[in-house]
Amino acid sequence: MKRVLAFAPASIGNFAAGFDVLGAAIVPVAGPALGDQVEILAARVSSYAADGPFAHRLPPRQDDLVPRACAAFARAWGSPLPPLAIRLHKNLPVGSGLGSSSASVVATLVALEALLEAGLGPDALLRAGGEVEALGSGAFHLDNVAPALLGGLCLVDPAGRARALPFPDDLLFAVASPELELNTRDARQALPAQVPLALAVAHAQNLAGLVLALCSGDAGLRRACLRDLLAEPHRAPLVPGFRAVQEAAMGQGAEGCTLSGAGPAIFAVADQGRVEAVAEAMARAWEQAGVRSQARVCRLEPRGARVVG
Repeated sequence: MKRVLAFAPASIGNFAAGFDVLGAAIVPVAGPALGDQVEILAARVSSYAADGPFAHRLPPRQDDLVPRACAAFARAWGSPLPPLAIRLHKNLPVGSGLGSSSASVVATLVALEALLEAGLGPDALLRAGGEVEALGSGAFHLDNVAPALLGGLCLVDPAGRARALPFPDDLLFAVASPELELNTRDARQALPAQVPLALAVAHAQNLAGLVLALCSGDAGLRRACLRDLLAEPHRAPLVPGFRAVQEAAMGQGAEGCTLSGAGPAIFAVADQGRVEAVAEAMARAWEQAGVRSQARVCRLEPRGARVVG
C-alpha cells in the first residue's frame, strides 16, 4: 500500500475494579466515533505533523508518543522504517481519562502494520503499545492499549496477553468529560507505593467478583463489584466535583460510577432505561460544582483499531 488511514477508539482504563488490568473500548451511541486517526504515506523524506482539535495540547516532538510508537514498531519489526509521512488527527483531548495516548499509539501501530505488511500480529503490537505507554505514564500497563487495539472489554492476564470478557448488551455507559486535564503520570504518583494487606485482599475479591459476575451473568454480584477500592480514594481529590458527580449518577440508578482511567473523566454503568438520566445528572452535578463538562451515552466498541482508508 502507498497510504493508510487507521483509527483507534477511546477507552476506559482500570474499569472500576481492574486497576491496570481491565479496560473497555467505547463508542458514542449517537454521533461520530470517538478516537484518534493516523495517516501514513510512503514518502521520499520522513516527516511528522499533527492536526485536529487537540493537536495544540500535544507535548513537544521529543516527548510525543507517535514518533515513539514508530520507534517501538521498528524494534518489534527488527528493521528501520522506510521514509514515511505521518500525520496524527488528534480528536481526543489530552489528559482526559479517555485513553487519549493509547488511541494515538495504537492507531500509529495499526497503520504501520498495514502499510508495511509487517505481519507482527496483535501480541507484538500490544507489547509495543505498552512500551510506549510506559514512556508517557511512568509505568507499563495495557488496560487502555488492549481495548483500543482489540475492542470490547479486555482483561490483561499475567503473561501480558489480552483476554476478552463478556459484557451485557443491555448495559451502556454514561461518560462525563470535564474541561479539566489530569496527566496520567501525576495521577499515578498520587497512588501509594504499598497498600495494607486487608486492602489487597479486598481488591482481589472485588476484581475476581466482577470477572465472575460478567462471565456468569450474576447482576447482583456485578453491581456489588463495580467499584474502585484501590485508586479512587487517592485520585478523587485530584478531580474537582468528583464525589458530587458520583453521587448524582448513583442516585439515578447507575450500577457503578468511578473515574475513567486516571481521570478526570468519570464513567457510570447503567441500563438502557436509566443511562440518559444518569448522564444528565452527572453533567448537572459538575455544572453545580462550577466545572464545564460534556456527557455522552456510549456503548462497548467491539471492533477496536482498524484501517479506515
